Amino acid sequence: MKHVIIGTAGHIDHGKTTLIRALTGKDTDRLKEEKERGISIELGFTYFDLPSGRRAGIIDVPGHERFIKNMLAGVGGIDVVLLVVAADEGVMPQTKEHLNILTLLKIKKGIIVLTKTDMVDEEWLEIIKEQVKEDVADTFLEEAAIIPVSSVTGEGLDKLVREIDKVTEIVEPKDTDKPFRLPVDRVFSISGFGTIVTGTLISGTIKEGDKVMIYPKKLESRVRTIQVHDVGVSTAKAGQRVAMNLAGIKLEEITRGDVVAAIDSMEPTYMFDARLELLKDAERSISNRDRLRIYHGSAEVFGRVVLLDREELMPGESAFVQMRLEEEIACLKDDRFVIRFYSPMITIGGGTILDPNPPKRKRFKEDIIEELTIKEKGNLEDVIDQLLLKLSEVYPDAASIAKAAGNISLENCNTILEKLEERKIIKAFKTNEGTFYVHNEFLEDLEQKVKIVLNDFHKKNPLKKGMSKEELRTKVLPSAKQRICDELFGYLVSNRIIKINEQIVSIWNFKVKLSDEQEKIRKLIMNIYHENKYNPPKFKDLVAMLKLQDKSVAPVFNSLISDGKLIKVDQETVFSSEAIKDAKDMLVNFIKENKSIQLGEFRDILGTSRKYAMAILDYFDQNKITKRVEDKRILYSSK
Repeated sequence: MKHVIIGTAGHIDHGKTTLIRALTGKDTDRLKEEKERGISIELGFTYFDLPSGRRAGIIDVPGHERFIKNMLAGVGGIDVVLLVVAADEGVMPQTKEHLNILTLLKIKKGIIVLTKTDMVDEEWLEIIKEQVKEDVADTFLEEAAIIPVSSVTGEGLDKLVREIDKVTEIVEPKDTDKPFRLPVDRVFSISGFGTIVTGTLISGTIKEGDKVMIYPKKLESRVRTIQVHDVGVSTAKAGQRVAMNLAGIKLEEITRGDVVAAIDSMEPTYMFDARLELLKDAERSISNRDRLRIYHGSAEVFGRVVLLDREELMPGESAFVQMRLEEEIACLKDDRFVIRFYSPMITIGGGTILDPNPPKRKRFKEDIIEELTIKEKGNLEDVIDQLLLKLSEVYPDAASIAKAAGNISLENCNTILEKLEERKIIKAFKTNEGTFYVHNEFLEDLEQKVKIVLNDFHKKNPLKKGMSKEELRTKVLPSAKQRICDELFGYLVSNRIIKINEQIVSIWNFKVKLSDEQEKIRKLIMNIYHENKYNPPKFKDLVAMLKLQDKSVAPVFNSLISDGKLIKVDQETVFSSEAIKDAKDMLVNFIKENKSIQLGEFRDILGTSRKYAMAILDYFDQNKITKRVEDKRILYSSK
């Protein structure tokens, strides 16, 4: 069944609360001060059943200008507004401000209710109707029904109920597939139960026992119990007024303006990008960095507006802006907000959030304006295309992309990602831990970075096979985990950009080339190491034996180590690869026949010194060929 929320709006003392009492039999004024003064100060909540069987939640808002922030805390989640105008007074200042707020929040459906008709004659009532029609022209209420009623005599109430039923039938249902989100508009505690929060569930579904997160503080909790319209339920869905008992949360840890939502479905922010529009009848323009009151969901915060493409925003105009806040809030793409001047407190405009977690923007930048234009158009393929240009460096999965795109459903996000991959705009990489996505422009940039780094390395080290994989990672993919690095390097290998030999990376077509003189030195070095198989020279001794300078020998010597022709078993000791291979074969055969080997036995097999035998055994230990047990070695795989 579709769930709907009805909200009231209108000037103080125009009969909103009295009308709700006449429709439902319930009084939404609960504070002693409200009853004593006869005005609504806080939001009031109730419900009633429509002839169709739908149960509608009702939010009664205060009409006094001093309590606009309370009104704003309640109207964000409503589906249908009852704009209440007293027939004996007509449209008043707060009627107009409430109508402006509802228009800015993009409320789509409403009914105009003329109350106190028992206090006027028919001729006056017709005059008021005409006045109201003029005042709502060019607004979402332009075609709305105007229903005269008397909460005292009951006249017109049946007609109003039928009209409410008719309008709520065509209200678009809320999205129950998105992660759940509930802006908190009331917090209290009950002895023996703990902290209770109430609000309108604006998306998703919540169940008893679900884990939740309270934003912007990012406190984790669990839903103990749920009530909808004073009745305990196991599940609540978008479009319902909900009260939740939260486990492990103290009363002082949560306040109106906070948001209870799915864990990690939002990211607190001190700024957001938006399209801001000023009301045509706004009393002032806005200049860059003006301080404003910003209302989002049930939150009120202060902040400054940064105009991204101009110095001043005039009444009736709109512009891309970045709102920089003095307190964190939790918001999502396409959320609406309202702004009022810091002083005097008058509503002047509002807008749509385009990026809830942007970087700090510079002004008058064409690429930024273009990015925000794409986000505003709302084509999800274009939006995700743009998002991945920014997010590729953190290697997001589909869930992260869906969240960044405005908490779209994961199913919808996956469909779009598949389309973008088919168009070769993005690429998916599958690992054991899941799939991550990057933009093709990111891959092109990575390819260029790798080419620059490796070509520079080869130029400086022409006799080395390449750079270590880890060193290359730190230079071109410093934030990537090993599994991500492996996938991206694998992509470059498959595209013949690089080649990887064990842990050494080089440009695909790179080969070590020795000069004729270096080739002679190479042969001399290898001859010396073959002749002194298990009694090899240290590097300085090698240089002396060759009767050459260090700078001539070192590059060739290092290239032989890089190629694996020589193997460095410790900081000073180098053997030929042939010597190490033969030593391994002799070692393994001896241990298989004798169960173990001691250092002295190995020394005698090799015909070398204790020092060199120990160096080779330590090398085999490190490479998990042997394992030391007391003064003996056994094969590493032995049990």
